[in-house]
Amino acid sequence: MSPSHIRYLITRTAAAALALGVLSVAQAGECPADQRRPNGTGQPMSSAPASGVTDVVVTSTELAKEPLSIQGRLFRARKLDIAPGGVVPWHSHSDRPALLLIASGEITEYASTCAVPIQHKAGDITPERSPTSHWWKNLGTKPVVIYAFDLFRSEDKHDEHMM
Repeated sequence: MSPSHIRYLITRTAAAALALGVLSVAQAGECPADQRRPNGTGQPMSSAPASGVTDVVVTSTELAKEPLSIQGRLFRARKLDIAPGGVVPWHSHSDRPALLLIASGEITEYASTCAVPIQHKAGDITPERSPTSHWWKNLGTKPVVIYAFDLFRSEDKHDEHMM
């Protein structure tokens, strides 16, 4: 696939993800309504470091240069490859909303706002929003591929949690 075709697919997927993300009904891969908890009373924090994860920025747009002119933010698309047993470590979405597309595999999320682990499978689109903090683990035997679309703070050089 050519880079322009990949960018086209990501743009189309991001638009669909944004459209779906504004729905208020429960979506696949979200915490069940009866299991939602105030922030900090859901799943416990994990100190497990990142492991078995490749995180690549595919493209980004500096929003200060766009007509909506959001200063200090990048609209960013990333591809995460998570090996069996891999961990995306504990991190917060207090100031970085995101939408994730689970492209392949199945993965478990442990969120500070949910009493039970959340299962995500290929085809799910899930929002990450304030005040959620969470971590993810691939408990399966197959790799997981996730496309993440977020509003990253442009002054941050990299994601500290992925180090």
